[in-house]
Amino acid sequence: MKKYNVQNYIRYKEDVKDSQPQGKMWDEYTRNELIIKFLPLVENIGRKFSTSQEASGVMSIMDIMQAGSIGLILAVDKLDFEDLLKSDDIERTLKSFLAKRIKGTIRRSIDHNRGDIRIPEHKLNEIRKDNGKDRKLVEMFFNSIFLSIDAVKRHEDSDGSWINNIPDKSEPYNTNILNAYLKSLLKKHLNDMEYQVLRLSYGLDCDKKSAKEIARKLNIKGVSAYVRVSELKKQAVEKLINNVDHSQVLDYL
Repeated sequence: MKKYNVQNYIRYKEDVKDSQPQGKMWDEYTRNELIIKFLPLVENIGRKFSTSQEASGVMSIMDIMQAGSIGLILAVDKLDFEDLLKSDDIERTLKSFLAKRIKGTIRRSIDHNRGDIRIPEHKLNEIRKDNGKDRKLVEMFFNSIFLSIDAVKRHEDSDGSWINNIPDKSEPYNTNILNAYLKSLLKKHLNDMEYQVLRLSYGLDCDKKSAKEIARKLNIKGVSAYVRVSELKKQAVEKLINNVDHSQVLDYL
């Protein structure tokens, strides 16, 4: 919620409470008394509107309540008491009539005040992240790095062997630089056990080791210790995909 003067709000609440008309029938209310009677309805409706930057622009909850109060005044001026008194439930009919116009006034006021605001850059970045596409980029990066290393080379048959003979003209990455960058990401987002498992599994700064060798080196005990190593490896890659920002890997895709 945006900042507003709390003391003014408290005084407003006390004034509304003290000004409430008591012990009158609906046809005995004056115009001003009817407006004061339904000021709490304005606040109740106003608080259902989001006050985030994208939703209401520069308007705080007090601004929204002020707009709603204007809507309430305009709605009271349009009341037809002859039709109202014919209703079986006057209060319900009155609330429904006023609420629609209060909501409409607030919405129009928000639209009017939201027009020319400047949305902060970090909010724009959040808006640009659409439907998990950024996560897919990160997933593509880590899968291409780690899963491709684990991939077993398929048997070349006569029909598909020509594909493997197409020369790769792309410039290879500097392995040392890439490994150093990967290690920095691993240290930042993984715990020590996950980091060591990935480092040893893929030989980022050492020779690649099997799951059983890693289990012995990291003192992972048990009959199925190698299974635990595989689980840690999968868990670590998933954690990287979920936590690394796409901008950190975009240059490598």
